[in-house]
Amino acid sequence: MRPRRSAIITGIAALTLALGACSGSATPSTSTGTGSGGAPQRGGTLHMLGQSDIFNLDPVSAYYTVSSLIERLFTRQLFSYRNVSNWTQQTQPVPDVATVVPTTANGGITDGGKTYTIHIRSGVMWDTSPPRQVTAADFVRDFKFLCNPASPVGAPGYFDSTITGMQSYCNGFAKVKPSAAAIGKYVSSHDLPGVTAQGPQTLVFHLISPANDFVNILGMGFSSARPAEYLKYVPDSAPFRQHTLSDGPYKIQSYTADRSFVFVRNPAWRQSSDPLRHAYVNQINVTEGLNAASVQQQLAAGTGDMEWDVPPPAQDLPGLEASHDNRLVISPKPTGFTYVTLNQYAGPFKNPKLRQAVAYALNKNAIVRILGGPAIAQPAEQFMLPGSIGYVGGFNAYPNNNGNGNPAAAKKLLSQAGFPHGVAIKLIFSATDPTPREAQAMQSSLQAAGFKVKLMQVTQSDWYAKYLEQPSTAKRDVWDISLPGWIPDWFGNNGRATIQPLFTNPGPLANDFDGYTSPVTNGLINKALTATTPSVAASYWVKANEQVTKAVADVPLIDQKWAIFHSSRVHGCVFFVNALNCDPANVWLSG
Repeated sequence: MRPRRSAIITGIAALTLALGACSGSATPSTSTGTGSGGAPQRGGTLHMLGQSDIFNLDPVSAYYTVSSLIERLFTRQLFSYRNVSNWTQQTQPVPDVATVVPTTANGGITDGGKTYTIHIRSGVMWDTSPPRQVTAADFVRDFKFLCNPASPVGAPGYFDSTITGMQSYCNGFAKVKPSAAAIGKYVSSHDLPGVTAQGPQTLVFHLISPANDFVNILGMGFSSARPAEYLKYVPDSAPFRQHTLSDGPYKIQSYTADRSFVFVRNPAWRQSSDPLRHAYVNQINVTEGLNAASVQQQLAAGTGDMEWDVPPPAQDLPGLEASHDNRLVISPKPTGFTYVTLNQYAGPFKNPKLRQAVAYALNKNAIVRILGGPAIAQPAEQFMLPGSIGYVGGFNAYPNNNGNGNPAAAKKLLSQAGFPHGVAIKLIFSATDPTPREAQAMQSSLQAAGFKVKLMQVTQSDWYAKYLEQPSTAKRDVWDISLPGWIPDWFGNNGRATIQPLFTNPGPLANDFDGYTSPVTNGLINKALTATTPSVAASYWVKANEQVTKAVADVPLIDQKWAIFHSSRVHGCVFFVNALNCDPANVWLSG
């Protein structure tokens, strides 16, 4: 999961630096976007500008926000999200290739929540010659490819913990040679019992147990239809990238690695078959290899239209914010958070009183100021973001003077834990700005509370790959405390994408960095995941959220919003949380 989250949470921090320099100016807009420009217009070429190439193009393995953006153009999922300004409505999955969202009332969910029957919309076509209807078999093929040995899915737990027979199927697939022939043979000769086609337009999923967020999982890019033609290629290989097919409004006309994409209209696409995308522009050109300053200059001048993968430069934000420039768009709610992880494999934080002391001691407002002030950052007191079903309004297990820190309460706990004269700890952090300044602010507030903090700066890649994701370093007490970030894969009913990965199944490459595990937490999460409805799940997510916070499994630090910038030619830019950008399938151009 690391590519999507670590890169973006760093981007959030870097993006918001300069807003702190204009604390005396007006508050930046937190509207969802610019719906101005009159009636939508068709035509023109949208120019997107950025720095780097995609990590993966194949939907089964693509796991980065830019991937979500381009998948909106040339792939279709059973369910997806509306590009509307209302946050709650935007975060609710709705039918895409499916005709309806299955429920018990409409007969789509049966067997006590363990069987989902989904009907495929007529008129969704592949851009083949001649065009061909997308079928249930195309989705079966996708799920059978998720754990291919060449380029597998980035979040296997979403699937092997929910779909019947997935784990066994994947165990066998792991032994297969990563060649097109061997992969194709395995897929063709092995059934996946939990995913079957009952006719060309009826798809059935059998689950291990009820999963009230299964529709959210089916709305991820991983769950895109996969044409039979892809059997010719090794997943996400260079030949694959030159032979993509489209069932979305655009197709990839050309792709040059590390340089460019060109998307043109898919002639097989029809608006009547797509309730979510309008495809106003005729063509979308993506130029890579630029830096953030160059991208911003071109967007401001109108020689480019939208960002690809870089945020506005920090130094440009004060002027944009102070002038209320409507080309600057800030998300209406936080889209991610930073938190403090505490090593519980070894070292002082095995003692719960010392973890509680950290929760009291931190001056979170000092971090808010570094990140741009309350317009874009706010102290976090829990692990569910506002707008998520497990969020608890007004909850604060460790009151800390309204975010300013409570060193007296922390010192008392240190004394009770047997450290009246303080305790030494090692704070490891990334060298990527502004993380060093955040670490220094943490050091200051922790030392005021009696901790003796040694700072350990490492590179961004080493921070995760060599330290946080490797329990062996924690078990040797190489580090004691750190401040990673997290962005959920979806919003709304997203406990599976937040609480579960952060606080269960510690181990190599896991996101439970500090080794926290608790049968209480696991029990609450299991009840939430297997509840038959989101409303029932919500009560358990609330309890799990409160429990891990009170236990100081980690310490929530800051909730953060996201900002984007576009040219004055772009209209209909409603902040689209699924891609942290405008939705290129729904913007239009003037001029």
